[in-house]
Amino acid sequence: MADDNLGALVFSDDFDRKETQSVKDEPGNGWNTSSSWSAKGNKQVALSDGALHVYIHPEANHAVDVGHAFAFVDGTAVMRFKFHEEKDTLMLNFADLSYKEVHAGHLCAATFGVKKVTLQDMKTGGMNLKYYDARKAGTLSKEDQDLIKTKSQAFPNDISLNEWHALKVTIVGDTMTADVDGKRVGSFSSSGIAHESKQVLRLLVANKVTIDDVKYYRQK
Repeated sequence: MADDNLGALVFSDDFDRKETQSVKDEPGNGWNTSSSWSAKGNKQVALSDGALHVYIHPEANHAVDVGHAFAFVDGTAVMRFKFHEEKDTLMLNFADLSYKEVHAGHLCAATFGVKKVTLQDMKTGGMNLKYYDARKAGTLSKEDQDLIKTKSQAFPNDISLNEWHALKVTIVGDTMTADVDGKRVGSFSSSGIAHESKQVLRLLVANKVTIDDVKYYRQK
């Protein structure tokens, strides 16, 4: 199946299914979650009312990571989402775990909040091990801090709470664009976005978000 504008549909999920238990994450359909290592195994992902509900556990030491394979060079991710509190955020984190020059495979990301959308090149920015390790060691230079700041751009965008919104993130070459509710929010170009082997898309939630109707399209 293909969309003339978006490319070939390679994955879709409407989350219209039931869990077999209610103690552990059980998203199904090839999804993986971080709860086993980031939240001591506590449940942070639930299927109900035909949607995926993601919420961070008080004992978690990392944002909830809900990931699925999405191998592409150029492509588009679309989904519906609902925020519930002012501090809710949803990051679409594109990764290649086989690429060892960045922390945890981080390549680039689009982060949606209630007031802004941030587009980020992590490969040549803050997740590049040169900068990541220096920051952890407290030795990151002012010059490198200034360089990292050029690797992301934020765009104002208001999101109402407890209502469904639609997002679209498209990567073509070194450019990432973000749309919300059918309107272009912003576009950002940086060399790391053009990484030739994007392998997984991780949805990162730092508070709580409800997600539905996920579709991934590959152009290249």
